[in-house]
Amino acid sequence: MDPAREPNPAVPNPAVPDPPESDDGLLDSYSKTVMRVAETVTPHVAAIEMTGNRRNGRFRFGAGSAVLFTEDGYLLTNSHVVAGTHHGHAVFADGSRTELELVGVDPLSDLAVIRGRAPKVAPAEFGDAESLRVGQLVVAVGNPLGLAGSVTAGVVSGLGRAIPVWSGGNRRVIEDVIQTDAALNSGSSGGALADTHSRIVGINTAVAGAGLGLAVPINATTRRIISALLTDGRVRRAYLGVVSTPIRLNASAVVRTGQRDGLRVVEVLAGSPADRAGIQAGDFILTAGNRRVSNAESLQKLLFADAIGQPLQIAVLRDGKEMDLVAVPEEMAANG
Repeated sequence: MDPAREPNPAVPNPAVPDPPESDDGLLDSYSKTVMRVAETVTPHVAAIEMTGNRRNGRFRFGAGSAVLFTEDGYLLTNSHVVAGTHHGHAVFADGSRTELELVGVDPLSDLAVIRGRAPKVAPAEFGDAESLRVGQLVVAVGNPLGLAGSVTAGVVSGLGRAIPVWSGGNRRVIEDVIQTDAALNSGSSGGALADTHSRIVGINTAVAGAGLGLAVPINATTRRIISALLTDGRVRRAYLGVVSTPIRLNASAVVRTGQRDGLRVVEVLAGSPADRAGIQAGDFILTAGNRRVSNAESLQKLLFADAIGQPLQIAVLRDGKEMDLVAVPEEMAANG
């Protein structure tokens, strides 16, 4: 062979590209992430069954999932799971069982706190939903119908949404939900939504129907709600009555208003404070209480006890014109 044609082992051959990473390899990496999160989070998620009382005695009222978040036995779940109940029991993935008592509920956030005896397992680690981004991988872990460790995975498909729900015969709005394509069923309500570091960034809620992944975020506002439930058993909340979604304003609106983001009003609940103030579907909420709002949480932060019955100035953009409106938030009913 001509020495000039002999391959030099120290020089890579440009005519032979490296083999591409196989689909199996990519899937294996995805699967390993989901499996690791599921293995870490599942021990913190319990199946719960709550009961209430009627004249004819004790009866099964509601069932779902709950997430252990303190070492002394406090669990977080959905208010719609425990509405109208006082006692129940929880079963963890390792088979351990504890009796439960209701501590407090907040229908507007769809959160509730219940308590059992100090568990054998460690509490879950809370994360911060404010760090989530659309397209990010998340894992939903529930305990539906006692099937420990029911796991679905997907991506964050929407943030800062507000959804209307029926609860106790009343139409309400759950603010600032996370939307994912990790499908849920009713038994997964109250379970954990975790990021890839196994931190709990949301509490799953299936109030909108099976197959749609929604979760109440864990953030500064919901931590405040949880603290109030632990201390007082309830949260005094101001109610406005708008269903909204975050939106990026167009260029002309940015020039006119001086801000890039706002809330687009999808629906105004009939007879609500927002309705009486003249807010309409299609409006863009720019500020509330002279503070800019860019997502449901920024509005929700203004709607705690000190806002009840107090005039709240709301600036909206309608048909290209800014309007100043005044709403008077009402207290959200305490029952769920």
